[in-house]
Amino acid sequence: MEFINTLLGALVGFIQGTITTLGPFGISLLMAIESCNIPLPSEAILPFAGYMVNKGELNFHVAAISGAFGCVLGSIPSYYLGFWGGRSFVEKYGKYFLVSHKDLEEADKWVDKYGDWAFFLCRMLPVVRTFISLPAGILRAKKRVFFTLTFLGSLIWSYVLVYVGVKMGENVEAFKHIWHKFDVAIVAIIGVLGVLYIWKHIKHLKES
Repeated sequence: MEFINTLLGALVGFIQGTITTLGPFGISLLMAIESCNIPLPSEAILPFAGYMVNKGELNFHVAAISGAFGCVLGSIPSYYLGFWGGRSFVEKYGKYFLVSHKDLEEADKWVDKYGDWAFFLCRMLPVVRTFISLPAGILRAKKRVFFTLTFLGSLIWSYVLVYVGVKMGENVEAFKHIWHKFDVAIVAIIGVLGVLYIWKHIKHLKES
């Protein structure tokens, strides 16, 4: 429990500090990290950005667009890892890039079912959105199509999660006289989601 609390505090502190200090650039940086297969979930990043929007410290549209732009940037290394390394390389060494066989298989299913549109659809789904770039590279998907659909899908995802953060911020103001620590609780809840994501991802790697 103490380890979880420490991890939670570090995750929340890192996200909060990065966005507070760097603003839109910080959002893009964090989202790029997530799209590089590093378990730093957008479910923890973007709602906090929305919370900052509610406080008047960020612009709503800039925050969402910054998130989508970061997703595209972070997808580039993953795409080329699959493009140059191929399936055999990813299956053999993927664990060193925090990619499990289960992650790859899940992304493959979406590509098989929806083709190029999987790149758009998967960008609006938890977990699998992070790993869809690898199958795209392995399949040598057309770069213009892949990155365009990645941006559009990520933009919708970003707008939704930033909006969630905005509404959470509105609740903070509405109930501040009842629970003045509610804003701290919001950040903690966001952090818990991040920790659960990391735990699930590590579990997949162990099962590979």
